[in-house]
Amino acid sequence: MAEISLLLWDVGGVLLTDGWDRAERASAVRHFQLDATEFERRHALVKSDFETDRLDWEGYLDATVFYTPRSFSREEFRDFMRAQSSPHPEAIAAARAVRAAHKYRLATLNDESRALNEYRIRTFGLAEIFDDFFTSCYTGRRKPDAAAYRGALDITQRVPAETLFLDDREENIRGAEAVGLRTLRVLDPARLREDLAHAGVATG
Repeated sequence: MAEISLLLWDVGGVLLTDGWDRAERASAVRHFQLDATEFERRHALVKSDFETDRLDWEGYLDATVFYTPRSFSREEFRDFMRAQSSPHPEAIAAARAVRAAHKYRLATLNDESRALNEYRIRTFGLAEIFDDFFTSCYTGRRKPDAAAYRGALDITQRVPAETLFLDDREENIRGAEAVGLRTLRVLDPARLREDLAHAGVATG
């Protein structure tokens, strides 16, 4: 079997908490006393455009929240969205250990809006760990579309057999396997260093 030379990491659910998934949106609904059904309906209509950068943050807020007057400001809502992100310290430590081994190219492969992606990269020091960020807001491709995985392989000039993809979601793991990538489903970020070692990845 070919040696692993590229690791593609999901971010939300692996390195950090999810940025703006169902649980985070439900918290916003409760905090700002929004109509949950209407908010989710509007979110679903623009989610793909928001995560592929065809719709910016202001456009997203216009479509989902501020289509009617509110008692709170846009900045309050943006601050709440940012505050939903927190690190999985053990997983970030594992990624740093892999970086320290100097054997692999490390990249993220995640679905995220530009505003939240760049906030999370900056806040949690991800640029110190990863060489590339194949985020949907930059590539226009979302998992589990095969083009999302193939695009990362094309740019890094790696082949599937030497690429390990890490994600917490089964559908994304299946999408990667369909392209031929080796995979590691992350069920417990706190055990990631051990799981990487079992997959044959050097961790410092």
